[in-house]
Amino acid sequence: MTQAPPANLALASIGEPLLVQHVSAPTHAPEWAQWLEEIGFLPGEAVRVMARGLPGSDPLVVRIGTSTFALRRAEAECVLVSRPMNSAKIAAHVR
Repeated sequence: MTQAPPANLALASIGEPLLVQHVSAPTHAPEWAQWLEEIGFLPGEAVRVMARGLPGSDPLVVRIGTSTFALRRAEAECVLVSRPMNSAKIAAHVR
């Protein structure tokens, strides 16, 4: 049985290889979409959550391409993701 992919990066499991589908900023912070895109959160980019802070899983340590960032949970919720067709290939791309 296959689990449904997480809807956004904040819901992803640690280490799960994913692809960015879309960035959608909240209405109270529309500048977050441009900021996330400028640091590499573009559609089709490989991404994974590397670690979560405690307590409350905030912030998240996220790897996109060869860069690593700490994102607040609210920012990670803006990054909509999907599972790649070939997870092994993506896993090799995002280390």
